[in-house]
Parts: sequence; structure tokens; C-alpha cells
Amino acid sequence: MVQVTRAKTDSPPDPEIAALRLKLLHLHQSLLEMERANFEKMFGRVNSGELLQLVINHAQFAWLRMVSALVVQIDEMLNAEEPAAPADLQSLFTQGRQLFTSSDNKEFREKYQAALQNQPDIVMAHSEVMKLLRQKP
Repeated sequence: MVQVTRAKTDSPPDPEIAALRLKLLHLHQSLLEMERANFEKMFGRVNSGELLQLVINHAQFAWLRMVSALVVQIDEMLNAEEPAAPADLQSLFTQGRQLFTSSDNKEFREKYQAALQNQPDIVMAHSEVMKLLRQKP
């Protein structure tokens, strides 16, 4: 049996996009921990497997999927055979800025603003993400 693999380009990933990915993961983790704590106040402790199922299926965690989707887009760019086009990078950064500053999704906007009002660690993570998002026009 012959296995065919496609070689990725040898060019390193865009350092800004890789840094944004790490900052978004940190922000997402902070938001997830906050939402988990809120859930556990009402329903009791959940283990890691239960949490994963909640994140995937439960309405209380649905708003976090918007951040997850942004991370997935970045992963796809970083793992693509060809480097991302400048227009694609610009679009990603624009989408990220809009998500965190003026999302059209009312539930995300309200829950995210509440998190920023109540969680200093989320404010710090948000600041780090926004610093990177503002670097690309």
C-alpha cells in the first residue's frame, strides 16, 4: 500500500497569526472556566468529559462557539499547504475585531460584556487579543 502525503510549504507561519491563536486560546479558556463555574453553581460539578459534551451541545455554552470557530479558522490557515493570502489574513483580523467589539450576535455581545465587567482575568486576556487584532488594518 502506497501512502501519499502532501508536503506543506516550508515557510514559517505568520508570527502574528500564531500569536493571535495563542492569545485567543487563553481568552477562550478563561471564558470557558467562567461559564463552567456558572453552570456548576446551578447543576453541580462536572468532569472533563461532561464539560466537553456541554460545550458541544448545551445552550449555555453556545455563545463560546463563536470564539472556537475563530480559532478553527486560524488553525486551518496555519495548517494549509499554501500560506494565507494577505486578504484572508486581513479578513480574519477584521472578523476578530468585530466579534469582540461589536458582534451582531446579541447573546455573545451580552455575555461577553458581562464577563468583561465581572472577571479581571478575562479583561486582561481580552486586552492581549485586541492588541494583536489592532495591529493589522
